[in-house]
Amino acid sequence: MTAELVITRHIEAAPEKVWDVMANRKAEWWCPKPWRAEFDVDEQCPMGRTEVTMYGPDGEVHPHNGIYLAFDPGKRFASTDAIVGDLQPAGPFMIGIWEIEPEGSGTRYTARAGHWKEADAQSHKDMGFEHGWGACADQLKALCEAD
Repeated sequence: MTAELVITRHIEAAPEKVWDVMANRKAEWWCPKPWRAEFDVDEQCPMGRTEVTMYGPDGEVHPHNGIYLAFDPGKRFASTDAIVGDLQPAGPFMIGIWEIEPEGSGTRYTARAGHWKEADAQSHKDMGFEHGWGACADQLKALCEAD
């Protein structure tokens, strides 16, 4: 995969806390406000299904279904929309990887969107990848740094 987009943040919180928020409180940070996300299915294991619907302030509805390719507690999870439901092929757009690692007194959070085609990566950029995924990273950071 050559067409990768990346967002990263340093979070002043222990990796254990960041992981807990990342994995267990996704609805609070997964999409930029005023959008909201509802996780209908979140099978947190490799090959587990993930079905999330994002709702926009003007009535927009965007389902994002796929499977986890990896789910390494305390470290990372990765999912793709190339496979949905009961291992059915779908029109692939990306592989998303969300990972953390200790850094100094806190945690380095990195989110990657890998695309099969440069055109898909460009389309994702044009949709507002940096703003959208950056806002999500900022929301995650704020949740983790709150007391």
